[in-house]
Order: sequence, then C-alpha cells, then structure tokens
Amino acid sequence: MTLRRKIFYLSIIAILITGIAFYYSSVSPVNDLTGKKIVDIPKGAGFFRITEILDQVGLVKNRPFFWVLAIAKKGTRHIRAGQYELAGSMSPSAIINKLVRGEMKVFAVTLPDGITYREIARRFAAFKLVNEAELMTLSNDQDFLASLDIKGNSIEGYLYPSTYRFDQSMTAKEIMQIMVGQFWKEVTLELKKRAQEIGLTVNEWITLASIICTYSGTNQEKAIISAVFHNRLKKGMKLQCDPTAIYGLGVDEKSAKKDRMDYRKSDTPYNTYRITGLPPGPIANPDIDSLRAALYPAKVDFLYIAAKKDGAYKFSKDINIKEGR
Repeated sequence: MTLRRKIFYLSIIAILITGIAFYYSSVSPVNDLTGKKIVDIPKGAGFFRITEILDQVGLVKNRPFFWVLAIAKKGTRHIRAGQYELAGSMSPSAIINKLVRGEMKVFAVTLPDGITYREIARRFAAFKLVNEAELMTLSNDQDFLASLDIKGNSIEGYLYPSTYRFDQSMTAKEIMQIMVGQFWKEVTLELKKRAQEIGLTVNEWITLASIICTYSGTNQEKAIISAVFHNRLKKGMKLQCDPTAIYGLGVDEKSAKKDRMDYRKSDTPYNTYRITGLPPGPIANPDIDSLRAALYPAKVDFLYIAAKKDGAYKFSKDINIKEGR
C-alpha cells in the first residue's frame, strides 16, 4: 500500500471518528452534574461572548464542536437577548435550538385590583421585563394613548389587573398593549351603555371604579362603597377620599402616612378634600368587579365610610361614624 493511500484511509478514519464524536457530543447531555441554570444573554452580545457565558456556567463541553453545531443550525446570528432556563441534562443541540427559537424564561406576574401604573412599572422592572423609565414615559404619551383608544391624560385605569405571562423579548409598548387590550375585552358595550344611562363618561366611570378599588372590600362592600360616593356626588358633597389626595402627591399610602404628610391639605386636582366631584382621572387600575360596582351601586343612603379593625367597613348616614371593632 502506498504512502498516499495510507494517508487517504487514515484521513477517512479520522473524519469518521471526528464525525461520530461530533454527533455524540451534539446529542448527549452537556453535563448531568450541572442542574438548571438561569442564563442572561445581554443585548448586543456576539456569538463568541454567548458561548463564553454558557461555558462559565458549565453548559459547553467542547467549544469547537459547539461553534460548528451553531453554524450548521444558523444560530450564530439569530440568538435573541433575554433570560433563558437551561440545564446540563440538555444536549448542545437542544440548547442551541432553544436559544435560536427565543424560548426565554416566562415570568408569571400577578397584578392585583387597585395597583397603580407606577407600581406596575416597578414590578415589571424587578423582573427585567421593562425599563421602568420607558414605561412611565409611555404611560403619559398622548400619541400612544390615542393608539389605544384612551381619551384620558394617562394610562392609569386601563392596565387591566390580572395574571400575565411575559418574557424579556417583549417591549414595554407590547406589554402595555396586551394589558390595555384585556381591559377593552372586559369593558363590554353593555357596561358602556350603563355608564351613559347613569350620566358617566367612560373616563368618569373608570375614575370612580379606581377609587372604589383602593378600598380592600368584598364585592358586596364595593357596591356599598360605590353607593356612598354616588350619594355624595348627587348631593354635591366633596368625596373626601384619602387615596385620591395621596395619589395627587405621587406617593403611595404607606409612605404618605409614614412621613406624616398633610395630604388632605395638598393643592392638587386629585385632592377630593378640596375639589368637588371626581378627580380628573383614575388613581389606580380597577378589575371587573370594581368596574361593575361603580355602575351598580347598592340601594342604600349611606354617606360615610369608616374602616373597622377587622379590615371590613362601617357605613353610616351620620358624620359622627366611628371606627368599629
């Protein structure tokens, strides 16, 4: 056998061995000892930087093989920035597929009735879902609000409280569009018609619902709370509602009371101890129960509300109502 032929056969054998090793490496677990890892792929990171990040957490066994596999899968330029949940029990092929498809870690975020857009911004920012400043800016962007069919000066009241599943590939604008879209699904023509029948514009209705939802009452209590405010409005009385006065200062209730702010004397259009009628816009984001309560108040003649020590409320026609047990 000639030397040239020997070299040819040896080359074929080497290629076969390399191919088998490459295939085995591609489909075998990276490292069974490496459990689940949350990996952050930063924006603008190149493929070699991404490989380095994966290697640092034990998710790359053989860099050259990993590079070749990524090139074969056309993954070197299609990996999206975000947070991924990966594991050593996954093969390099499975890891690259997940990165290329953008299958990021999904965050389930629950937003309760009565949460404000400022609190929503902070909560989403904590999960790195949005830039807090960007969401705050969009919340008052008139062109953006118009595109969502919002006629108020702020997005407050229209970010429907629910449990959402978002990932870090989504923009603040996309997230807000989904939430406002859910709001408009809840606000039916029947409810809009009811608001018109009782003399409320959509903005006034949502504003009243947002005040009601700041009280942590049951659905039955919400209807009574609604009746109190409806009755005061009909009589031309000031609403005298602490949450509205506090909202006008741009702080939360806990901070206002901790700092002993004299919010009832504040000079803002939201201070219902000074103004007559509803404030200029919502002060929180109400759910469907609060929205319905604003439209269907209980048939009672109460004018005053006092919190009881057990968290419930006491209602009265008398200004001398006192905190109950």
